[in-house]
Parts: sequence; structure tokens; C-alpha cells
Amino acid sequence: MVRYQIFTIVTHQIFTMVTPDIDDDDDDDDDDDDVDDDDDDDDDDDDDDDDDDDDLLVQISPEPPDSTPTRFHRTTKTIHRPREQKQPVVADWLVSELPYSEGVSDHKRGVACQRLHGNADLLVLQLPTSKGVLVQVEDLSPADVTQLGFISLIELSTFLSSMGVQTPKTKTPRQRSLGKDSGVFGVALSSLLERDRKLYSGETVPAVFRKLLYILEQTGLETEGILRVPGSAARLKFLRRELDKKFSAGQFDWSTVRPQEASGLMKMFLRDLPSPLLTSLHLPPYSSLLGISSQVHQIQGLHLLTLLLPEANRHLLKVLLCFLSKVVSHQEKNRMSLWNVAMVIAPNLFPSHHGNKHSVTRQQDEMEEAVGAAHLVQLLVTHRDLLWTVPCFLMSQVRQVNQMTRHKKGFKKRQDKNNKNQVPVLWEGVIRVHAPLHSKVSMAIQLDRHTKAKDIIARFQYENRTGYEDVNCLFEVGGNIGERCLHPDTVLMDVHLVNPSCTWLLKPRPQSSHHWT
Repeated sequence: MVRYQIFTIVTHQIFTMVTPDIDDDDDDDDDDDDVDDDDDDDDDDDDDDDDDDDDLLVQISPEPPDSTPTRFHRTTKTIHRPREQKQPVVADWLVSELPYSEGVSDHKRGVACQRLHGNADLLVLQLPTSKGVLVQVEDLSPADVTQLGFISLIELSTFLSSMGVQTPKTKTPRQRSLGKDSGVFGVALSSLLERDRKLYSGETVPAVFRKLLYILEQTGLETEGILRVPGSAARLKFLRRELDKKFSAGQFDWSTVRPQEASGLMKMFLRDLPSPLLTSLHLPPYSSLLGISSQVHQIQGLHLLTLLLPEANRHLLKVLLCFLSKVVSHQEKNRMSLWNVAMVIAPNLFPSHHGNKHSVTRQQDEMEEAVGAAHLVQLLVTHRDLLWTVPCFLMSQVRQVNQMTRHKKGFKKRQDKNNKNQVPVLWEGVIRVHAPLHSKVSMAIQLDRHTKAKDIIARFQYENRTGYEDVNCLFEVGGNIGERCLHPDTVLMDVHLVNPSCTWLLKPRPQSSHHWT
């Protein structure tokens, strides 16, 4: 009963917020008419009125209909069967050479795209099926990721300008600090990782955060109200002090931590970071995306902003979104729908800027801010796999920048000079793959339109009679790229055509994740 009352209050607040021009008296009259219709003996009229009210509910409800198993009728207070879930839309713009900014020339702020006009459901996009064409950020070398960040920043600025969106200029908040590089809460991610890598080589996520997620995944996914139901404030303060004192020394007793407490500590860790996880510099552009009416363009904006994140922030956001998706997948038992999860997590990613100011509109401003932030979190969780994918047009620009840099530094001359001393290619379409860790250190391979990276790996394993297929990867090195780990389904002829001067290298991929036992 309490849940239903809260839902009714929030729905009424959202309704008055998003439809301020509707006359309250007219709305009351409509509700009275609906009640009269419900008392009518004509079943057909009842069905029509139910459908009309149901359509209205879809537009004003704070929770998208596809993220909750049941829905309440606003007037009759009856449960309606949820609508059929929308089919995912293929994000074909990921494999296009057309920049996002050039695809929105006809779209201005406040004007919806035709194909999305009037659609209140949360849009679900899926990656194109040609996995070999798409590049993941983690597949690139640090130098290439840096170039990608510069190019993404330029594209984001052009994209928002094309949309007619003005990014609010806010004063950058002063970073918090513990004064000493100690403990685990309130410490910069870079400092935590530097400390953790002394114990776990290649760690990309702070060990304490990974451990908290591990506890939640093992014991809390089916706990009702996980993430939403808080633990004892006094108990959380005690656990925080204990973690700050004992975690680095490996003396903290994790067996005493309950799921609700792990949830509270996880959110506390995010809130207490010296700089927000999404960075203070880029929080204003996130808010600006709410001024765009098309969800496709909102997702594209989120995509560019994710590519701008520092490496440590990007890795932490990735594991967080993956965990949140697992929570949502167990919503039948934990009662945490996508919207519930988004509302709980949003304040930890998008801190409020209202402070202690007192205003008659403060409550409404905070409500609008909370709903907007939750909407962005929904998009982040739903499209978590898309966020780490490098669109083809950005990948092409990275190659162009690398190529121009090589020419500026005189690499072309050196390459031409070295090529005279190299053994010429026997015929077109032949590459030489180097495998310094194998007994057969190199092999000339004739490419065709069907040769994939996994075929080369299998060939070397057969020739060398090794069983390390899970650690060997084929890398594209040099030419117009720093280094790129190729997806097993990558068609090598496509890579050879765009980067004919690269070196092909077979080696193990660094293990960057630590598995708790």
C-alpha cells in the first residue's frame, strides 16, 4: 500500500511537471467521466476508455512501461497487462563513415525526429551483427585512445552545436581530498589503481570496488530492494572506517558484510570520489543532452562523452553498468526495475548543484534534475555494450591523424629506406605474421575475402602444436595505427586494404582483470 501511494504521488508530480499547460479542472472532469464510464454496463465503451487512459499513462508515467511487469490504471486503480516489448533497432550508424554531427543538420532543439515522434518508450538499440568490423576502445593502444579522445571532443562540440544545444557553463567544483594518499574512500582512482597494481598486475578497477560488486553479485542479486533499501547509517560509518584502516593490509573481514551494507558502501565509494566518475568537466554536456528530444541523438551524445572519459573512469563505469544490468535481470525477485535502479544510482553519478539554496521552485528543480539524470542512467545501462564501441567514422579519423603524424616525423622516408632491405612481397594479398613466442616465429599467408583473425591463430596453433588458443590474439601494429587487437571475426583483407604497411603480430593479450576467489 505504501509503495502504491508513493507511486501515485511521484506520478502526479511528474504529470504536473511535464504538462503544466493542462487545466486541473479539465483533468478532474476527465477523471470523473472515466469513473462514470467504468460504471457503465457497455463493455465496449469501457475498453475504449481504458485504452485512452492507458495511452495517457504511458506518456506521463515516470517509469517506462517496458521496464515494469505490471501497470496501474490511473482512474480505476486496476492492473493492466504490460505492452509488448519493443524490438531492438540496429544501430547501423556505428558502421557508417558519416559523423554524428552531419546526421543531425535538420534536427533542432525541441523538434523530434519523425521516426521517434510521439514515442514515449525507451529506445533499445543493438550492435550490428558484423562484429569483426567494430573496434572496442580497449582493443587500441593508449596512444590511439588519446587521439580518439581529442577527435571525440571536437565531434561532440560540433554535434551539440548542430543540435542547437547550448552547454551550460558551470563553475568547476573544488576537488575533495583526504590530505593523504591513504584509505580507500575519497581517494583518486589513479592512486587506488597504482596501489592495487602492486598486488594485482594489470588491474583496471579498484580492488575494493570490485570486491563490493562481487559480494553483491554472489549474495544480493535476488535480495528484495537491493540498492534501494539502505543499511544502518552507523554500521556503514563503522565499515567505512574499518575498510580505510584494514583493506590495504588485507585484514578486513568481508564475511560480516551483508548485501544491503555492500550496496551502501558501493554508492558511498562513488559519491566520495574526489572528482565525479563522469568527471566535473563533462557533467554539463550530460545535462545538455536532456534538451534533445530524439533518444537516438541522446545515445550518440552519451557515446561521445563515454569515449572522452579517462581510462580509469571508463573501466569503472563499464563494470558498474554491467552489474546494474544484472540487478535489472533479476527484477522479478529483487523488485528493482530499470527505472528503480536508475533513480537510485543517478544521484551518485550526477551530483546535485542546488546546494543549500532556498527557493519556491527548488523542489520542482530537484525533481526535474532527478528524473533527467535517471533517464540518462537508463540509456547508459541499456546501451552499455554500444558505449565502448568506436564508430567507423572516428576510427577512420584516428588513422588519418596517425598517417599525417608519421609523414611529419619523417617516417615515410625511413620506411622507404627500410623497404629496400626487406624481402619483397611474393604476390599481392600475402602478409607475413610474426609470432615471437612460438617455435615457428613467422609465416607467410595468402589472404582471401574469407580469411579471419581466428583462422590465422588456429593455423599457428596447429603448426606449433600448442594449446594456448585462449591467450593468443592477432595484433595490427604500426602503419596508420599504434596497435590494435583484432576481434577473432575480423576479415583480414579489410584491414590489409586500409593499412597495407602494418605489421601482423601474434601474442598473448594482457590479462587486465582480477577474479576473486
